Amino acid sequence: MTRKEIIGDVGEIVIKVGTSSITMGGSGASQDFMDSVATQVKKLKDGGMDVLIVTSGAIGIGLAVMDAHPKPNEVPIRQAAASVGQGILMQKWNDSFQKQGMVVAQILLTLDFYSDREKYLNLRNTIQTLLAHNVVPIINENDAICVKEIDAMFGDNDTLSAVLASKMDADLLIILSDVDGLYDKNPKLHKDAKIIPTVSEIDDSIIAMAGDPTSNVGVGGMRTKIKAAQICKDAGCNMIIASSSVPDVITRTVSGEEIGTIFVADKKMRRQKRVWIKTASSSGKLTVDDGAAGAVKKHLSLLAVGIMEVKGNFDRGDVVDIECGGKVIAKGVPDYGSSEIDRIKGLHSEKIQEILGHKNYDNVIRSENIALL
Repeated sequence: MTRKEIIGDVGEIVIKVGTSSITMGGSGASQDFMDSVATQVKKLKDGGMDVLIVTSGAIGIGLAVMDAHPKPNEVPIRQAAASVGQGILMQKWNDSFQKQGMVVAQILLTLDFYSDREKYLNLRNTIQTLLAHNVVPIINENDAICVKEIDAMFGDNDTLSAVLASKMDADLLIILSDVDGLYDKNPKLHKDAKIIPTVSEIDDSIIAMAGDPTSNVGVGGMRTKIKAAQICKDAGCNMIIASSSVPDVITRTVSGEEIGTIFVADKKMRRQKRVWIKTASSSGKLTVDDGAAGAVKKHLSLLAVGIMEVKGNFDRGDVVDIECGGKVIAKGVPDYGSSEIDRIKGLHSEKIQEILGHKNYDNVIRSENIALL
Protein backbone atom coordinates (compact mmCIF):
# COMPACT_ATOMS: atom_id res chain seq x y z
CA MET A 1 0.00 0.00 0.00
CA THR A 2 1.10 3.57 -0.62
CA ARG A 3 1.45 6.01 2.27
CA LYS A 4 -1.65 7.85 1.05
CA GLU A 5 -3.65 4.61 1.06
CA ILE A 6 -2.47 3.78 4.58
CA ILE A 7 -3.45 7.19 5.94
CA GLY A 8 -6.78 7.33 4.08
CA ASP A 9 -9.32 10.02 4.92
CA VAL A 10 -8.27 11.94 8.01
CA GLY A 11 -10.85 13.67 10.19
CA GLU A 12 -9.01 14.36 13.42
CA ILE A 13 -5.27 14.86 13.90
CA VAL A 14 -3.10 15.21 16.99
CA ILE A 15 0.23 16.98 16.44
CA LYS A 16 2.92 16.59 19.09
CA VAL A 17 5.64 19.24 18.96
CA GLY A 18 8.82 18.44 20.87
CA THR A 19 11.06 20.86 22.74
CA SER A 20 13.80 20.58 20.10
CA SER A 21 11.24 21.58 17.46
CA ILE A 22 9.89 24.50 19.48
CA THR A 23 13.37 25.94 20.06
CA MET A 24 14.85 24.83 16.70
CA GLY A 25 18.20 24.38 18.40
CA GLY A 26 18.14 27.65 20.32
CA SER A 27 17.29 28.50 23.92
CA GLY A 28 13.95 30.19 23.28
CA ALA A 29 10.82 29.51 21.24
CA SER A 30 11.18 29.89 17.48
CA GLN A 31 8.37 32.19 16.35
CA ASP A 32 9.05 31.32 12.69
CA PHE A 33 8.55 27.62 13.37
CA MET A 34 5.39 28.22 15.41
CA ASP A 35 4.06 30.51 12.67
CA SER A 36 4.64 27.69 10.19
CA VAL A 37 2.71 25.23 12.36
CA ALA A 38 -0.21 27.68 12.64
CA THR A 39 -0.26 28.23 8.86
CA GLN A 40 -0.36 24.49 8.21
CA VAL A 41 -3.03 23.88 10.84
CA LYS A 42 -5.17 26.57 9.20
CA LYS A 43 -4.94 24.69 5.89
CA LEU A 44 -5.97 21.44 7.55
CA LYS A 45 -8.92 23.04 9.29
CA ASP A 46 -9.98 24.73 6.06
CA GLY A 47 -10.02 21.21 4.65
CA GLY A 48 -12.53 20.10 7.29
CA MET A 49 -10.12 18.45 9.73
CA ASP A 50 -9.99 18.86 13.50
CA VAL A 51 -6.55 19.50 14.95
CA LEU A 52 -5.20 19.20 18.50
CA ILE A 53 -1.67 20.24 19.45
CA VAL A 54 0.37 18.68 22.24
CA THR A 55 3.26 21.02 22.96
CA SER A 56 6.48 20.63 24.87
CA GLY A 57 8.95 23.40 25.55
CA ALA A 58 7.81 25.04 28.79
CA ILE A 59 10.71 23.73 30.89
CA GLY A 60 13.36 24.53 28.29
CA ILE A 61 12.04 28.06 27.75
CA GLY A 62 11.70 28.65 31.50
CA LEU A 63 15.24 27.49 32.23
CA ALA A 64 16.59 29.86 29.58
CA VAL A 65 14.62 32.82 30.95
CA MET A 66 15.72 32.04 34.51
CA ASP A 67 19.30 31.41 33.36
CA ALA A 68 19.15 28.20 35.39
CA HIS A 69 21.31 25.13 34.81
CA PRO A 70 19.92 22.32 36.96
CA LYS A 71 21.48 18.94 37.48
CA PRO A 72 19.75 16.06 35.64
CA ASN A 73 17.70 14.92 38.66
CA GLU A 74 17.02 18.34 40.16
CA VAL A 75 13.22 18.36 39.88
CA PRO A 76 12.12 21.49 41.85
CA ILE A 77 13.95 23.93 39.56
CA ARG A 78 12.43 22.21 36.52
CA GLN A 79 8.98 22.54 38.02
CA ALA A 80 9.61 26.22 38.64
CA ALA A 81 10.91 26.62 35.10
CA ALA A 82 7.76 24.96 33.74
CA SER A 83 5.56 27.52 35.50
CA VAL A 84 7.67 30.36 34.03
CA GLY A 85 7.94 28.93 30.55
CA GLN A 86 4.32 27.83 30.10
CA GLY A 87 2.98 31.39 29.97
CA ILE A 88 5.62 32.44 27.47
CA LEU A 89 4.99 29.33 25.38
CA MET A 90 1.24 29.93 25.19
CA GLN A 91 1.74 33.59 24.30
CA LYS A 92 3.95 32.52 21.39
CA TRP A 93 1.34 30.02 20.20
CA ASN A 94 -1.39 32.63 20.56
CA ASP A 95 0.61 35.13 18.51
CA SER A 96 1.15 32.60 15.73
CA PHE A 97 -2.48 31.54 15.48
CA GLN A 98 -3.77 35.10 15.72
CA LYS A 99 -1.95 35.80 12.48
CA GLN A 100 -4.18 33.15 10.92
CA GLY A 101 -7.32 34.59 12.50
CA MET A 102 -7.63 31.62 14.83
CA VAL A 103 -8.24 31.19 18.55
CA VAL A 104 -6.32 28.79 20.79
CA ALA A 105 -7.12 27.30 24.19
CA GLN A 106 -4.67 26.07 26.85
CA ILE A 107 -5.29 22.70 28.49
CA LEU A 108 -2.85 21.42 31.14
CA LEU A 109 -3.13 17.72 31.92
CA THR A 110 -1.80 15.09 34.24
CA LEU A 111 -1.62 11.57 32.88
CA ASP A 112 -4.27 10.31 35.30
CA PHE A 113 -6.95 11.83 33.05
CA TYR A 114 -7.20 8.56 31.12
CA SER A 115 -7.73 6.39 34.22
CA ASP A 116 -10.31 8.63 35.90
CA ARG A 117 -13.51 8.35 33.87
CA GLU A 118 -15.05 11.58 35.18
CA LYS A 119 -11.92 13.55 34.32
CA TYR A 120 -11.76 11.90 30.91
CA LEU A 121 -15.40 12.68 30.08
CA ASN A 122 -15.00 16.30 31.22
CA LEU A 123 -11.87 16.64 29.10
CA ARG A 124 -13.54 15.07 26.07
CA ASN A 125 -16.56 17.36 26.38
CA THR A 126 -14.31 20.41 26.71
CA ILE A 127 -12.23 19.48 23.68
CA GLN A 128 -15.29 18.69 21.56
CA THR A 129 -16.84 22.02 22.48
CA LEU A 130 -13.64 23.87 21.59
CA LEU A 131 -13.43 22.09 18.24
CA ALA A 132 -17.10 22.83 17.55
CA HIS A 133 -16.28 26.53 17.98
CA ASN A 134 -13.25 26.32 15.68
CA VAL A 135 -10.78 26.70 18.57
CA VAL A 136 -7.44 24.88 18.48
CA PRO A 137 -6.73 23.10 21.80
CA ILE A 138 -3.07 23.36 22.81
CA ILE A 139 -2.25 20.75 25.42
CA ASN A 140 0.73 20.27 27.71
CA GLU A 141 1.50 18.24 30.79
CA ASN A 142 1.13 20.17 34.00
CA ASP A 143 4.85 19.93 34.70
CA ALA A 144 4.69 22.37 37.62
CA ILE A 145 3.01 19.67 39.71
CA CYS A 146 3.76 16.42 37.84
CA VAL A 147 7.06 15.05 39.10
CA LYS A 148 6.64 11.78 37.22
CA GLU A 149 6.43 13.44 33.81
CA ILE A 150 9.48 15.64 34.43
CA ASP A 151 11.41 12.63 35.64
CA ALA A 152 10.72 10.97 32.27
CA MET A 153 8.79 8.10 33.82
CA PHE A 154 6.14 8.51 31.14
CA GLY A 155 8.42 10.00 28.50
CA ASP A 156 7.82 13.70 28.03
CA ASN A 157 4.71 14.36 25.93
CA ASP A 158 5.08 11.42 23.54
CA THR A 159 2.97 9.12 25.72
CA LEU A 160 0.51 11.88 26.55
CA SER A 161 -0.08 12.65 22.87
CA ALA A 162 -0.64 8.96 22.09
CA VAL A 163 -3.07 8.49 24.98
CA LEU A 164 -4.91 11.65 23.93
CA ALA A 165 -5.08 10.51 20.30
CA SER A 166 -6.47 7.14 21.37
CA LYS A 167 -9.05 8.58 23.75
CA MET A 168 -10.22 11.22 21.24
CA ASP A 169 -10.54 8.64 18.43
CA ALA A 170 -8.03 10.56 16.31
CA ASP A 171 -7.14 9.15 12.90
CA LEU A 172 -3.51 10.27 12.94
CA LEU A 173 -0.82 11.33 15.41
CA ILE A 174 2.14 13.26 14.02
CA ILE A 175 5.17 13.50 16.31
CA LEU A 176 7.51 16.29 15.21
CA SER A 177 11.05 15.92 16.45
CA ASP A 178 14.69 16.64 15.59
CA VAL A 179 15.02 13.22 13.96
CA ASP A 180 13.78 12.19 10.52
CA GLY A 181 12.10 9.02 11.73
CA LEU A 182 13.06 5.56 12.95
CA TYR A 183 16.44 4.35 11.68
CA ASP A 184 17.70 0.77 11.57
CA LYS A 185 20.61 1.97 13.75
CA ASN A 186 21.76 5.17 15.41
CA PRO A 187 22.42 7.67 12.58
CA LYS A 188 24.68 9.73 14.86
CA LEU A 189 27.05 6.79 15.17
CA HIS A 190 26.57 4.98 11.87
CA LYS A 191 26.79 6.81 8.53
CA ASP A 192 25.12 3.89 6.73
CA ALA A 193 22.00 4.05 8.92
CA LYS A 194 18.79 3.89 6.91
CA ILE A 195 15.37 5.27 7.75
CA ILE A 196 12.49 2.80 7.98
CA PRO A 197 9.55 4.34 6.09
CA THR A 198 6.84 1.92 7.30
CA VAL A 199 6.45 -0.15 10.47
CA SER A 200 3.54 -2.59 10.44
CA GLU A 201 4.46 -4.59 13.54
CA ILE A 202 6.23 -3.37 16.66
CA ASP A 203 8.35 -6.35 17.67
CA ASP A 204 11.61 -6.77 19.57
CA SER A 205 13.66 -5.82 16.53
CA ILE A 206 11.86 -2.47 16.24
CA ILE A 207 12.22 -1.79 19.95
CA ALA A 208 15.93 -2.62 19.72
CA MET A 209 16.38 0.11 17.09
CA ALA A 210 15.27 2.78 19.56
CA GLY A 211 18.17 4.57 21.20
CA ASP A 212 18.68 7.05 24.01
CA PRO A 213 17.07 10.51 24.24
CA THR A 214 18.01 12.62 21.23
CA SER A 215 18.11 16.03 22.90
CA ASN A 216 19.71 17.65 25.92
CA VAL A 217 16.65 19.87 26.38
CA GLY A 218 13.71 17.53 25.96
CA VAL A 219 13.39 14.16 27.66
CA GLY A 220 11.57 12.20 24.96
CA GLY A 221 13.74 9.74 23.05
CA MET A 222 12.94 7.16 20.38
CA ARG A 223 11.96 4.59 23.01
CA THR A 224 9.12 6.80 24.22
CA LYS A 225 8.03 7.30 20.62
CA ILE A 226 7.91 3.54 20.07
CA LYS A 227 5.79 3.26 23.21
CA ALA A 228 3.50 5.97 21.82
CA ALA A 229 3.28 4.10 18.52
CA GLN A 230 2.14 0.95 20.33
CA ILE A 231 -0.60 2.89 22.14
CA CYS A 232 -1.78 4.35 18.83
CA LYS A 233 -1.61 1.01 17.04
CA ASP A 234 -3.75 -0.63 19.70
CA ALA A 235 -6.29 2.18 19.34
CA GLY A 236 -6.47 1.98 15.55
CA CYS A 237 -4.69 5.31 15.05
CA ASN A 238 -1.81 5.72 12.58
CA MET A 239 1.29 7.53 13.87
CA ILE A 240 4.09 9.31 12.01
CA ILE A 241 7.47 10.43 13.33
CA ALA A 242 8.92 13.22 11.18
CA SER A 243 11.50 15.99 11.38
CA SER A 244 10.19 19.46 12.14
CA SER A 245 12.88 20.88 9.84
CA VAL A 246 11.10 19.54 6.74
CA PRO A 247 9.21 22.40 5.04
CA ASP A 248 5.40 22.10 5.41
CA VAL A 249 5.95 18.76 7.12
CA ILE A 250 2.45 18.61 8.63
CA THR A 251 0.39 19.21 5.50
CA ARG A 252 2.68 17.07 3.40
CA THR A 253 2.49 14.06 5.72
CA VAL A 254 -1.30 14.33 5.94
CA SER A 255 -1.52 14.42 2.14
CA GLY A 256 0.37 11.13 1.97
CA GLU A 257 3.94 12.11 1.11
CA GLU A 258 6.46 9.54 2.31
CA ILE A 259 8.12 11.64 4.99
CA GLY A 260 9.46 10.11 8.19
CA THR A 261 8.26 6.78 9.56
CA ILE A 262 4.63 5.70 9.72
CA PHE A 263 3.48 3.15 12.29
CA VAL A 264 0.45 1.45 10.79
CA ALA A 265 -2.66 1.15 12.94
CA ASP A 266 -4.22 -2.17 13.84
CA LYS A 267 -7.34 -2.36 11.68
CA LYS A 268 -8.78 -5.00 14.00
CA MET A 269 -9.13 -2.30 16.64
CA ARG A 270 -11.29 -0.29 14.24
CA ARG A 271 -13.48 -3.38 13.87
CA GLN A 272 -13.66 -3.71 17.66
CA LYS A 273 -14.82 -0.11 17.78
CA ARG A 274 -17.71 -1.01 15.48
CA VAL A 275 -18.63 -3.90 17.79
CA TRP A 276 -18.78 -1.42 20.67
CA ILE A 277 -20.97 0.96 18.64
CA LYS A 278 -23.29 -1.88 17.69
CA THR A 279 -23.79 -3.00 21.31
CA ALA A 280 -23.93 0.44 22.96
CA SER A 281 -27.22 1.99 24.11
CA SER A 282 -28.61 4.58 21.70
CA SER A 283 -29.33 8.13 22.82
CA GLY A 284 -31.40 9.11 19.80
CA LYS A 285 -32.42 8.30 16.26
CA LEU A 286 -31.80 9.69 12.76
CA THR A 287 -34.35 8.84 10.08
CA VAL A 288 -32.74 8.87 6.63
CA ASP A 289 -33.97 8.61 3.03
CA ASP A 290 -33.33 5.70 0.68
CA GLY A 291 -30.28 7.36 -0.88
CA ALA A 292 -28.59 7.87 2.45
CA ALA A 293 -29.50 4.34 3.54
CA GLY A 294 -27.89 2.97 0.39
CA ALA A 295 -24.73 4.96 1.05
CA VAL A 296 -24.53 3.76 4.65
CA LYS A 297 -24.96 0.13 3.54
CA LYS A 298 -22.00 0.65 1.18
CA HIS A 299 -19.90 1.74 4.18
CA LEU A 300 -19.99 5.40 3.17
CA SER A 301 -20.50 8.37 5.49
CA LEU A 302 -23.89 9.83 6.38
CA LEU A 303 -24.46 13.33 4.98
CA ALA A 304 -26.89 15.91 6.32
CA VAL A 305 -28.76 16.02 3.00
CA GLY A 306 -30.02 12.47 3.50
CA ILE A 307 -31.39 13.00 7.02
CA MET A 308 -35.14 13.48 7.24
CA GLU A 309 -35.86 13.53 10.98
CA VAL A 310 -34.02 13.78 14.29
CA LYS A 311 -35.40 12.14 17.42
CA GLY A 312 -34.04 12.41 20.96
CA ASN A 313 -31.69 14.78 22.72
CA PHE A 314 -28.07 13.72 22.26
CA ASP A 315 -24.60 15.24 22.13
CA ARG A 316 -21.77 14.89 19.69
CA GLY A 317 -20.05 11.57 20.44
CA ASP A 318 -23.18 9.74 21.66
CA VAL A 319 -24.43 6.60 19.89
CA VAL A 320 -27.60 6.94 17.76
CA ASP A 321 -29.75 4.65 15.62
CA ILE A 322 -29.91 5.20 11.86
CA GLU A 323 -33.38 4.30 10.60
CA CYS A 324 -34.90 3.97 7.14
CA GLY A 325 -38.41 2.76 6.28
CA GLY A 326 -39.21 2.04 9.91
CA LYS A 327 -36.18 -0.25 10.31
CA VAL A 328 -32.94 0.48 12.14
CA ILE A 329 -30.21 -0.32 9.60
CA ALA A 330 -27.15 0.88 11.53
CA LYS A 331 -25.84 2.69 14.58
CA GLY A 332 -23.32 5.48 14.60
CA VAL A 333 -21.49 8.17 16.52
CA PRO A 334 -22.33 11.63 15.10
CA ASP A 335 -19.97 14.59 14.99
CA TYR A 336 -22.85 16.97 15.70
CA GLY A 337 -25.44 17.16 18.48
CA SER A 338 -29.17 16.62 17.96
CA SER A 339 -30.02 20.34 17.88
CA GLU A 340 -27.31 20.98 15.27
CA ILE A 341 -28.39 18.06 13.08
CA ASP A 342 -32.00 19.22 13.27
CA ARG A 343 -30.92 22.58 11.81
CA ILE A 344 -28.86 21.13 8.95
CA LYS A 345 -30.92 18.04 8.06
CA GLY A 346 -31.78 17.88 4.36
CA LEU A 347 -29.08 20.41 3.46
CA HIS A 348 -25.92 19.98 1.42
CA SER A 349 -22.60 19.97 3.30
CA GLU A 350 -21.52 23.38 2.01
CA LYS A 351 -24.45 24.93 3.93
CA ILE A 352 -23.31 23.64 7.33
CA GLN A 353 -20.90 26.49 8.01
CA GLU A 354 -23.51 29.07 7.02
CA ILE A 355 -26.25 27.59 9.21
CA LEU A 356 -24.25 26.63 12.31
CA GLY A 357 -21.47 29.19 12.15
CA HIS A 358 -18.93 26.35 12.25
CA LYS A 359 -18.34 23.01 10.58
CA ASN A 360 -16.92 19.96 12.35
CA TYR A 361 -17.01 17.72 9.26
CA ASP A 362 -18.77 17.56 5.89
CA ASN A 363 -20.35 14.34 7.18
CA VAL A 364 -22.78 14.09 10.07
CA ILE A 365 -21.42 10.61 10.82
CA ARG A 366 -18.10 9.47 9.36
CA SER A 367 -18.01 5.97 7.84
CA GLU A 368 -15.53 4.69 10.44
CA ASN A 369 -18.06 5.58 13.16
CA ILE A 370 -20.94 3.60 11.62
CA ALA A 371 -21.74 -0.05 12.42
CA LEU A 372 -24.23 -1.87 10.20
CA LEU A 373 -26.85 -4.05 11.88
